[in-house]
Amino acid sequence: MRKIDPVKRAARRQQILAAAIACFSRQGFHQTSTAQICAEAGMSPGNLFHYFANKKAIIAAIVEDEGRQTLAYFEKALEAQDLFAQLLGFMDLVLELGGDRAYLKLSLEIAAEGQRDAEIGLLAAANDRALQEALNTLLRNAAARGQVDASLDPADGARWIAALIDGIFNRLAVDPGFDINRQKNVLKLLLTRFLRPAAG
Repeated sequence: MRKIDPVKRAARRQQILAAAIACFSRQGFHQTSTAQICAEAGMSPGNLFHYFANKKAIIAAIVEDEGRQTLAYFEKALEAQDLFAQLLGFMDLVLELGGDRAYLKLSLEIAAEGQRDAEIGLLAAANDRALQEALNTLLRNAAARGQVDASLDPADGARWIAALIDGIFNRLAVDPGFDINRQKNVLKLLLTRFLRPAAG
């Protein structure tokens, strides 16, 4: 029996996901066929189905990977001394990702698919809960260090920041005049006034 190289398998899997993301971003989930994903990835359908049973499995993997990447960001962020700066850095990243039209379209496709497909919806909801838990932990730890207003309930703060992230993506989708570079400074000012301990 041939031994499978886990590194090559992981690289091949990522190649398929990258191809699928490119296709989904251009055409949407339902307008993209597995044949188009195979052509983008430069492989045969038989090879693709060795890694993913169907298109839905590819979508699910994209959602799961995004959740893992978010958690990895916060695991590293929580090691820093200045947690408020880490939060601002994360929100800068949100704006930059939203400014990537391909990523923005993909995110909106995932949100829409989560409403149509219960299984994808559950995965997206799990990502949202994980994000809020990570934000909750970051805010709680930051408050303990005097970097965030201790009177703010960290769970409520996490919910509002998650709502703000959703709003950023919706705004970017409908407002072509939304200037990412200018809005970074505005967002930083809003978060500073909202979250920092009151003077005195």
